[in-house]
Amino acid sequence: MIVVMKPASTAQQISDVIARVKSDGYDAHLSQGEQHTIIGVVGESPTPLREENYGTMEGVEKVMRISAPYKLASRHFHPHDTLVPLNGSHMGSKKVLIIAGPCSVESREQIIDIACQMKEAGATALRGGAFKPRTSPYSFQGHGEKALQWLAEARERTGLPIVTEVMDTAQVPMVCQYADVLQIGARNMQNFSLLNVVGESQHTILLKRGMSSTVEDLLMSAEYVLSHGNNRVMLCERGIRTFEKATRNTFDVNAIPVLKNLTHLPVIADPSHAVGLWEYVEAIARSAVAAGADGLIVEVHPEPDKAISDGRQSLKPERFKAMVQQVQRIAEAVGRTA
Repeated sequence: MIVVMKPASTAQQISDVIARVKSDGYDAHLSQGEQHTIIGVVGESPTPLREENYGTMEGVEKVMRISAPYKLASRHFHPHDTLVPLNGSHMGSKKVLIIAGPCSVESREQIIDIACQMKEAGATALRGGAFKPRTSPYSFQGHGEKALQWLAEARERTGLPIVTEVMDTAQVPMVCQYADVLQIGARNMQNFSLLNVVGESQHTILLKRGMSSTVEDLLMSAEYVLSHGNNRVMLCERGIRTFEKATRNTFDVNAIPVLKNLTHLPVIADPSHAVGLWEYVEAIARSAVAAGADGLIVEVHPEPDKAISDGRQSLKPERFKAMVQQVQRIAEAVGRTA
């Protein structure tokens, strides 16, 4: 349920409603817009919620039931787009932002070199895996904290904020020391213990859709993070599992406008994992921006044939630069910038 306050409601009237929510045994989440203040009522309590109990309170304009299981992620709770700060810009604004870098941080020299090239090509942030979830336990698992230190040095050189994946709760404090954005990978989208911990961290979160998850599943996972008062969440469409074998995954371009309609959170696309083949990445990136994506996260490697992981889906720096230029033209065509 949400309680919509009148435009002229006072701070005391808002406090009275919040106090009533808490006395009924629920949590109150405040969303203040230019015209209205909205109070989200979430949680479980033996006291049933009665709309009439809140609708008659001073300063209340209306009370609405939200049928969707996600409340804080819903546009009903937060009608205006949430803007997530990133390197002097905002994900979710008119400008389409691009996060780029290698799948894995392979060495200090590699990540600093690629960071400089990404900066020159127009990237907003640098991605790179320090801990790698792999299908095989014998595959390269990442350099861990050493890779995080190299990423931090690359940030010092270029000014690009760091986006890197965190895989379990024990890693969160250490990764928070180095990274600007914590990525929750597809395999961990419904790792609810991890979602709770990263929500409590108050770090910016990039939440990837699980490979067999619905849009509602993704929004419910985001709800875990939002429930801790952390609204710096970016959602990522990265392709889903279908019967099609021509590409690594099937890019669900439908999900982008659907999510933009259902939630106030920024929506970005990962064309690299969506198809798994570098020759299709540029086309999928263009389609994502045309569909309304707020940003992209793209894998780039100077020598993909020598990459330790995911070389087949990685663009070379010159192809990435060309992709950025293409995306800029698409963005302008749909009334945005890049």
